[in-house]
Amino acid sequence: MERDTAGDPISGLKWTRKTTQKIADELKMFGISVCANTVGRLLKKLRFSLKVNHKKNESNSNLDPKDRDKQFKHIFQLRNEFEEKGFPVISVDAKKKELIGNFKNNGRAYSREPENVNVYDFLTNAEGKGVPYGLYDTTANKGFVDVGVNYDTPSFAVDSIENWWANVGQTAYPDASEILVLADGGGSNSSRSRVWKSELQSKICENYGVSITVCHYPPGCSKWNPIEHRLFSAISKNWSGVPLRSYETMLNYINTTTTTKGLTVKANINLKQYEKGKKIPDHEMKSLPIIFHDKFPKWNYTLLPSKCEVIFE
Repeated sequence: MERDTAGDPISGLKWTRKTTQKIADELKMFGISVCANTVGRLLKKLRFSLKVNHKKNESNSNLDPKDRDKQFKHIFQLRNEFEEKGFPVISVDAKKKELIGNFKNNGRAYSREPENVNVYDFLTNAEGKGVPYGLYDTTANKGFVDVGVNYDTPSFAVDSIENWWANVGQTAYPDASEILVLADGGGSNSSRSRVWKSELQSKICENYGVSITVCHYPPGCSKWNPIEHRLFSAISKNWSGVPLRSYETMLNYINTTTTTKGLTVKANINLKQYEKGKKIPDHEMKSLPIIFHDKFPKWNYTLLPSKCEVIFE
């Protein structure tokens, strides 16, 4: 069920695409005979719950459900291939921006007296903004969070991945020649962003001699990105009800985030100032060493070092 699981990054609530009967049928294939009702009770203990549809999406997406399922299968296949090779599989995304200062933080924490915080959440009363961009290593169960101080841009997202690879990734995976990146389809790591693609190639592929394969989750499917319920929900629980009065406090709570399944997290502050609206001209994109996959090329592609002659199959 691991790769059929989605979750809320704040509450940690989980849900699955499989029905209790389908799960029971699959367990029988492994010699475990249980009924659907027993499966339901076990799911409840694991914090899964039944969900109803919510009318919240305002976009007029023409996404075919069959295409969505095919993309999930494609991601599943690539994850297996990279894990068998011993290559890193990282799930990436930007977490909700946080005001740094004496502001209310949702949730509850044990204390003798309640924390007194500002009545109004005005940016003018804040020390600044914390912009966490996270990476979750799905194999090692380890997180890495770069905390920016102004905008969540494609350049910031790429710098965060480069920072992880330079300080953690290449040490943990010394023989890796490829990296698989699982990302949402929008935001700073948008599937349409030229800056995202160009700077992944120039800052990581070119500088470190590794190839990067990116798989984007289809529109409306971001909650299936593992980082949401494996890393971000754990961080939210750890600082629940605690005012983030300084960047040091924020970093400390991220660094001390753990789970019973062995999650560990490293946090870093990125003081670089990023500008919005950066453009990549047509001629640079045409010369970019990128191979779009046959399956959903707008969601799946491989970026190569300029001297690499490997052809993606």
